[in-house]
Amino acid sequence: MLLRRVAVAFAAILIAGVAQAQTYPDRPIRLIAPFPAGGLADVLARAVGDEMSKSLGQPVIVENRAGAGGNTGADAVAKSAPDGYTLLMSSAGILTANPHLYAKMPFDAATAFIPVSNVAQMNMVLVVNPKVPAQNLKEFVALAKSQPGKLNFGSPGIGTTGHLGLAMLMHAAGVQITHVPYRGAAPAVTDLIAGQIDGVVDNPPTVISHIQGGKLRALAFAAKQRLPLLPDVPTAAEAGLGNFEATSWFGIAAPAGTPPAIVARLHKAIADAVRTPAMQERFAKSGAQLVGDTPEQFAAQIRAESKSWGDIIKAANIKAE
Repeated sequence: MLLRRVAVAFAAILIAGVAQAQTYPDRPIRLIAPFPAGGLADVLARAVGDEMSKSLGQPVIVENRAGAGGNTGADAVAKSAPDGYTLLMSSAGILTANPHLYAKMPFDAATAFIPVSNVAQMNMVLVVNPKVPAQNLKEFVALAKSQPGKLNFGSPGIGTTGHLGLAMLMHAAGVQITHVPYRGAAPAVTDLIAGQIDGVVDNPPTVISHIQGGKLRALAFAAKQRLPLLPDVPTAAEAGLGNFEATSWFGIAAPAGTPPAIVARLHKAIADAVRTPAMQERFAKSGAQLVGDTPEQFAAQIRAESKSWGDIIKAANIKAE
């Protein structure tokens, strides 16, 4: 009888331990940001990771793995064990554009991941160095048309939303601008401020402080409404370019096969994180909209945008090297 009780008690402990391990991982979570440190993917990953670590009761360590338009870091996550210990802070480009850009992907973006939650989204803004002799979008378009290919615009890399936003701008305005791909948004903005390139089509959080400080000039938002933080900057439609709207986002995904209980736990941690006063206060001045939607909503958004970006990539004949 005693042995039976011991066996039952031991089995109960094992079951409880397994349940706890499935819901509350017992070692640090790696959140891979597939772009260089200092860019928006990195900043968001560290901010949300800090908040997630509090609710999960364990460290969330951000690891930067840049390369191939985000594919290098994403591939590391895709090939990781589906146990909740390794996650991806994905850009929109990785899951919606790269499959249309690269002749051969290291993973199937449609099946390699489980979307957990969109963390933040934003409309992009057209920004130039103050040395560019254009005070508004109309003057910029005229300048670009008068000098085809002379203006140089940077992006976080080939096929990133910054690159696709630039392609959309060129298509909408009927201009030719030379694309200069970087390994992330931060180095592109650094060169833009230094005058090494003429402009970017980028996310507000990356450039807004430089706009407010006078180091960069914003010409238009690729959005339906103005950004309250920069009320004097018109939308592209207000500035005369009605078919220029570009949205970007960053969200967290887990490897395919991650158990539903773990996905649910991670989603709750993310949703709780983006609603904390610390996150709200930090990003209220950045121009980013914190989201925290459900895995189902995030997955639907990815499917829809994959089709729309695919159409743009095909029309512009953009191909990753």
